[in-house]
Amino acid sequence: MFKKVLVANRGEIAVRIIRALHEMDIKAVAIYSTVDKEALHVQLADEAIAVGGPRPQDSYLNMKNIVSAALLTGVDAVHPGYGFLSENAMFVNMLTDVGITFIGPHAETIALMGDKAQARETMRAAGVPVIPGSVGTLTDSAEAIAVSDQIGYPVMLKAAAGGGGKGMRLLNNREELAQQFERAQAEAKLAFGSADMYIEKVMTNVRHIEVQIMRDQQGQTVFFPERDCSIQRHHQKMIEVSPAVGVTSDMRSELGALAVKAANALSYENTGTFEFLADRDNNFYFMEMNTRIQVEHPVTEAVTGLDLVKMQIAVAAGEPLPVQQQDIQIKQHAIEVRLNAEDPMHDFRPSAGQVNFTYLPFGGPGIRFDSAMYAGDTVQPYYDSMLGKVIVSADNRDDVFKKLSRTLDEVVVRGVSTNLAVQRALVKDERVHQGLVPIDFVETDFLPAWSKEEVQAP
Repeated sequence: MFKKVLVANRGEIAVRIIRALHEMDIKAVAIYSTVDKEALHVQLADEAIAVGGPRPQDSYLNMKNIVSAALLTGVDAVHPGYGFLSENAMFVNMLTDVGITFIGPHAETIALMGDKAQARETMRAAGVPVIPGSVGTLTDSAEAIAVSDQIGYPVMLKAAAGGGGKGMRLLNNREELAQQFERAQAEAKLAFGSADMYIEKVMTNVRHIEVQIMRDQQGQTVFFPERDCSIQRHHQKMIEVSPAVGVTSDMRSELGALAVKAANALSYENTGTFEFLADRDNNFYFMEMNTRIQVEHPVTEAVTGLDLVKMQIAVAAGEPLPVQQQDIQIKQHAIEVRLNAEDPMHDFRPSAGQVNFTYLPFGGPGIRFDSAMYAGDTVQPYYDSMLGKVIVSADNRDDVFKKLSRTLDEVVVRGVSTNLAVQRALVKDERVHQGLVPIDFVETDFLPAWSKEEVQAP
């Protein structure tokens, strides 16, 4: 087992990993930018080392400085968390070259699945259904139009090398495609360094269902109960639920078997998540794979009672999986809500500044709050706006919604704007309770009505 691990991240995920390391009797090394010197993850770590200035590219994305920090502190391994360098194959190779273990998959796997077009073809070859669309990558609008004319509009134009909405366009006809292709391509080039694009058929009235897997170095693979991540805005998840409504045990087994088949085809190592779109007939189509721990992993932990972060650290150290598939059971229903520093009344504009007061209701069973926020903490404008995650579990879906609603009503954060009002309203919405809302629900149905109500409120 590792003796010392560097956590190449910040915020709540860095805190989460440090806590897991300490419970495993492993020393934790934190990295920080110059504005994060007083951050919670720095305070909790056994050692901390500065890696650069406030901008991500100067610090948390500065591969040379982070590798140097790992060497200077004498760590055995690096845990990337999510975001930043967690899916950067070059970073993995740099660590491997100096004899430091990367807690995650191999560089080749990250590179393959990071190219969304190649990932589609790899999954297709493995027998996993994919969303209808282009084969391989597209380099010009003429190719894109030919594919789109064949599969039918509307289509989604996407960057092969990226995600998070960069370079993405919803296009309703060939005229829009011709107008937007080069703009989207330029955006992708700027964001990801690659101008390769691909096309997918827009599937309407679908849900976002994902399956996380874990595979050890001995080739044993397990899957975990699915998560419904359909509550999202601008392709960014807001609420995650497990288990998903409408997914039977047989369907769960079939979906899990697909994910395991795909992981084995990749000779995958460590944890990752296969993301699918599910239509009304519960046909599942591969969308993409995240080759890292997910933001929403606590939902799965609450449902199963397993510690996924500890598991991935052990697997990276060469230990076999501590569980078999039959050991992974749905013990609870769980929901995760993301609390962000943003202003919903001004198009969710990020909010920065000092948190001068916070109350986080930890009381009662089945309530967890993953965060690095504290009273006096400064929310920096340079990084992701997420303040933390509220995770609630209970014996059934009705009870978990009641408990979550009560918990959110008690949360207080002062000093910065938050999305609490929207999240409270979503959790109280009967359509969300029913659990069959499509991925465009928040933008097309919920927010227009919510904004109107808020504006007209006395």
